[in-house]
Amino acid sequence: MTTVPPGQPSRDDQTAQPSGVSAVVVLAAGGGTRMRSSRSKLLHEVGGRSMLSSALRAAAEVQPEHLVVVVGHARDQVEPHVAEVAPQAVTAVQEQQLGTGHAVLCGLAVLPPLEGEVLVTYGDVPLLTGETLTDLVAEHRRAGNAVTVLTAEVDDPTGYGRVIRDAEGGVLRVVEHRDADDTERAVREINSGIYVFAAATLTAGLGRLDSDNAQGELYLTDVLATARADGGRVGALVTEDAWQTEGVNDRVQLARLNAELNRRTVERWMRAGVTVVDPATTWIEADVDLGRDVLIHPGTILAGATTVGEGAELGPDTRLRDCEVGAGASLVRTEAHLAVVGAGATVGPWSYLRPGTQLGRGGKIGGFVETKKAVIGEGSKVPHLSYVGDATIGVGTNIGAGTIFANYDGRDKHRSEVGDDVFVGSGTVLVAPAALESGAYVAAGSTVTEPVQGSDLAVARGRQRNVEGWADRRRSRLAAADGTAGASSGEGHIAGGDSRGGQ
Repeated sequence: MTTVPPGQPSRDDQTAQPSGVSAVVVLAAGGGTRMRSSRSKLLHEVGGRSMLSSALRAAAEVQPEHLVVVVGHARDQVEPHVAEVAPQAVTAVQEQQLGTGHAVLCGLAVLPPLEGEVLVTYGDVPLLTGETLTDLVAEHRRAGNAVTVLTAEVDDPTGYGRVIRDAEGGVLRVVEHRDADDTERAVREINSGIYVFAAATLTAGLGRLDSDNAQGELYLTDVLATARADGGRVGALVTEDAWQTEGVNDRVQLARLNAELNRRTVERWMRAGVTVVDPATTWIEADVDLGRDVLIHPGTILAGATTVGEGAELGPDTRLRDCEVGAGASLVRTEAHLAVVGAGATVGPWSYLRPGTQLGRGGKIGGFVETKKAVIGEGSKVPHLSYVGDATIGVGTNIGAGTIFANYDGRDKHRSEVGDDVFVGSGTVLVAPAALESGAYVAAGSTVTEPVQGSDLAVARGRQRNVEGWADRRRSRLAAADGTAGASSGEGHIAGGDSRGGQ
């Protein structure tokens, strides 16, 4: 949310949606050394989106004719990411990081001559919204400014540039923290580094920059002084949401902004009709979509493009990424990735749904079950302790406990087909490519290697035989060896014992 300076019209009195700007320049060339990461800082995620992706989404909302991203460090990572998330954008390279003014010069160098406005923003302010940028452009036009800067008031402005205003409330200058005197450092209004410039003002100001400052760099903030010197007005839009101006320089800040965005996201869903039992242990990423009356228990993480239908119940201790969950479904202590769970289906506890899993309406995946590329039909059940990989299971089929779909021959994966209303007994191994026609039965403990017709019962196990008196003879022999004739201790248990004697 943003506010205009006192005495100026409210947003309701302004044009609701300004037309597009000439260009947006996104500064994304910094090294991010404090992240201590082999990955570009800008590719680290907040709310499930890379920080750069969030910046580009916000920039797109002001409808720029040109969108340019200034890259430098780790550009071999950043440029492909830009092409993926914002194919309309172009990139410009800042070979040496010589300041923000120099970075904007690099960005403008790849664009044609511009008229209208140029918005400058950053790739590492992930909570900045397109609405705020739209407000900034609207205020710039309403006031007839040469430059308009987004500012905020914070309790601790250490490290930020201070906004120094004149007697009329206009922006006189911005002073970097290390260049500020004690009086200037006491100012709590800080510069976000996000500006809208009249294109001519920006071009003229950049041409007159010098590096006479503590850092020996070309400061973009110095363009404000040249704009005033040329008779232009420099104004500001104060945002009430200082989080939108906060950048990320290290992993501590990354965690803070992740936590704040998650707090907002969880609160937004609760206000939309979702019950979150414990917001402190629930994480919902930005692209997740939830229906009304969804119930989320503690320890639940919803990530990626996950969608959840009305009245579904999730958790506790459940993590879903890029999943589709139908209305009224229930998932308890479940890990799932790229899976579909039908309406009214149940999953868990302690289940693992790998990519390609599709559970039909009213189906069941029970405790300690793992599935992969498994299409399980409506009303079918895989109750517990089973592995279903590379398989299609029809409607109304029951897969008994401890069933294994043996889909891998050491080199290739093979797919199995199980029809409707099939009953597979517990402890069965189905050796792919298994084929069980609708209505077939498989006896418990079978290893199935041949097709089973719908009218058949498959029995594929060794014949049981009981050796009469074997256990008594074994106990007697062990007791004699130990000198404890007649003892019947547990020492005679079968596991690991001698199964050859007494036959």
